[in-house]
Amino acid sequence: MTMLPITLAFGPLGPMEMGVIFVVILLLFGAKKLPQLARSMGKSMGEFRKAKDEFEHEIREAGKEIDEVSKLDTNPRRRKTQEHDV
Repeated sequence: MTMLPITLAFGPLGPMEMGVIFVVILLLFGAKKLPQLARSMGKSMGEFRKAKDEFEHEIREAGKEIDEVSKLDTNPRRRKTQEHDV
């Protein structure tokens, strides 16, 4: 039996569901801890986004370097092999 993704099985979260989730979190953590919890979640999301952006930048730069190296390939043996393969 395969499991369906949550969005297909239950649909997107509506305002009522979000309200229930908020009330449960409020009951679990209390009103005093809620701002601290939100602040730490915001910081962690910012750090995650920053790491993701840096990773994507490194991948793009590596791709550019590979393209430059392949354009500047001056090895005559390699050129013969490439010409012969075409």
